[in-house]
Amino acid sequence: MDSKGIIHIIDDEPVIRDVLGQLLASEGYEVELSASGEEGLEKYPSRSFDTTLLDLLMPGLDGLEVLRRIKRVDPLAPVIIITAYGSVDSAIQAMKIGALDYVQKPFKHDDLLMAIEKAVERKRLQDENARLKDELRQRFDFASIIGKSEAMRRVFDLVRAAAPTRSTILLQGESGTGKELVARAIHASSNRAEAPFVTVNSGSLPPDLLESHLFGHVKGAFTGAVALKKGLFEAADKGTIFFDEISSINLETQAKLLRVMQEKEFMRLGGTQTIKVDVRILAATNTDIEELIAQKTFRKDLFYRLNVIKIEIPPLRERKEDIPPLVRHFVEVYARENRKEVEGVSDDVYGILDAHSWPGNVRELENLVERAVVLSRSKVITRDALPPFLLREGAVDDEALIASEESLDLRERTQSFQKKIILAALRKTKGVQNRAAHLLGVKPTTLNEMIKRLKIDTGAFPS
Repeated sequence: MDSKGIIHIIDDEPVIRDVLGQLLASEGYEVELSASGEEGLEKYPSRSFDTTLLDLLMPGLDGLEVLRRIKRVDPLAPVIIITAYGSVDSAIQAMKIGALDYVQKPFKHDDLLMAIEKAVERKRLQDENARLKDELRQRFDFASIIGKSEAMRRVFDLVRAAAPTRSTILLQGESGTGKELVARAIHASSNRAEAPFVTVNSGSLPPDLLESHLFGHVKGAFTGAVALKKGLFEAADKGTIFFDEISSINLETQAKLLRVMQEKEFMRLGGTQTIKVDVRILAATNTDIEELIAQKTFRKDLFYRLNVIKIEIPPLRERKEDIPPLVRHFVEVYARENRKEVEGVSDDVYGILDAHSWPGNVRELENLVERAVVLSRSKVITRDALPPFLLREGAVDDEALIASEESLDLRERTQSFQKKIILAALRKTKGVQNRAAHLLGVKPTTLNEMIKRLKIDTGAFPS
């Protein structure tokens, strides 16, 4: 039978320790016994307890002092005070210091067990919350944004510089480039990380519903408003609100958003009370907002407010050296999710992926890798697991290839071919240039000169 938790009993009376120990053991708890405050404190912080039962009246260090020292080591440690009849004032003082609850001697077993059960559940929820927060930090840390290309390194530099500030950030990039992931990383790396991160899907709601969504409404504000409803700005107070595809917001709502940004206050729909909020705004768009300004569909003053720091997320076709690390990451994720023993992809698959233009960017690549992992019958994904359209793209003959090229300049075509061959060799050798040179049949110094001349980023390959 699994333990229900570890209970630490600190009490100088042997009879009390024995009775409590036997009672809790019979209920499925592990028990740790300490005969004095000094002995009990020696077990912190090397051990973690789900609850501590602490006697107030003990020789040497009394219960209040022991409680103070426990809280210095672990402020969240659940402590239940055991107090004699008539010492309620001391118990209340202990509650002010940080005790979770207290029970009086002689105590009823049911009351004590209920208090312990509540304390253990509280500790479990605290631990689960801490684990989830840590998981979120890891998931949305900069390390979770895959990219070793020069283009992504520039993005990382901007994000690291901007994240700790209060500044508004505008993320620009095509659909599927990972704008929301970058926004979450900014939030997770800011001093608002413990506060909410709220996403607004700007283009998914009609204007009237969007305003209600953002600012809330009072009862009777419109047909169907049967009760007061708080909006997303209130939900995001002290945290971050992220407007995805902000360019789709209509002019009327833009004006109200501008007021919130300027005054840091708003009113619910139908309301008269001004509500103040402290919210950092991040926004994303896949369109050229300056073009929308020229068309008079986006406010210039709002754009200036949003465009304090602009971060452009490059499309995948402009950073193809990031494809291998992205593929390795997605293979690991979806192999684990689907309980498949898939470890990677073959070299010819990398060649096919490199040739694709990726109109759907990283999201398209992720979906493709997930499909390939699910369909793969071996530890290495081969071309058989790829969708037919990719294979057709890779089966173009020389005449068609020539016809498809915008330029027939021999020098450009030769350099392009050389770059592809060198990248393939580096991929195969995991970035080890001496081995790549051997595969290519050239001297390492020659390969190094070609890498410099062709501006090949060798940092994209793991050594």
